[in-house]
Amino acid sequence: MNIGIIGAGKVGVSVGRYLKDNNIQISGFYDINSDNAAFAAQFTQTDCFSDLEELVKVSDTLFITTPDNVIGSVWDCIIKNNMSVQNKIVCHFSGALSSDVFTDSQSTGAGVCSIHPMLAFSDKLTSYRIPANTFFAVEGDETAVSAVKSLFESLGNTVCRIDRSKKPLYHTAASVLSNELVALLDMGYSLLEQCGFSRDDAVKATQNLVSGNVKSVLENGCVNALTGPVERNDLQTVKKHVNSLEGEDRQIYILLAKRLVKIAKAKNEDRDYLKLTELLDSLL
Repeated sequence: MNIGIIGAGKVGVSVGRYLKDNNIQISGFYDINSDNAAFAAQFTQTDCFSDLEELVKVSDTLFITTPDNVIGSVWDCIIKNNMSVQNKIVCHFSGALSSDVFTDSQSTGAGVCSIHPMLAFSDKLTSYRIPANTFFAVEGDETAVSAVKSLFESLGNTVCRIDRSKKPLYHTAASVLSNELVALLDMGYSLLEQCGFSRDDAVKATQNLVSGNVKSVLENGCVNALTGPVERNDLQTVKKHVNSLEGEDRQIYILLAKRLVKIAKAKNEDRDYLKLTELLDSLL
């Protein structure tokens, strides 16, 4: 496998360096921004291509690591300019888009797929240190999926094939577990700021609480990790919480509490949460 990478942003540079450090052959980088391509080539000790067609020609596998809204344009450029991808593998790294973005791929003779790591790429200089237990989701043509799956599994990563129609739902899940968790933490820190904490003090004060709960969920599951007033069926405390909140924060709390009731019912099958459910429904 000789991989050409199109797009020298955080994902492209990180994946390229990760593969190169694991002795996977990288033909080089192409980017519409030549400075980005030059940096990527230097950082990964590979080649920099000023001509997309030349990169396609010398590569048997193409990784498209551009922003989502550019992937289709890159594919169209390859096809419209008659760059041969016969018997090549073309793979993009978008979490939200499926391999359907490679329109009319069957007529080109290419095997197409998408792969997405459950990982946040924060910057070009450090994100290449991809843990061996990083999970990847892949979908697409059988040949392409098999090749890309084998590649990353050979590096110790877990790769799971999903249905291409579920790609938007998959990415929604990743966003909830990553970005929206950040929003929830920000809400909690903001509430503490209203109590007189500085933001730094709020973060420090809750470090053990936050990390301990995440650790418990990862080790024991959501049901066993659940504690708090909803799990205890403590209506009076839940009422106090709701009454202390206003606007958007109040609505978020109520909706999350309704979700917690479902988890609590699974944990305490003999406990009656009917009154708590009715209370939360009445507050919406």
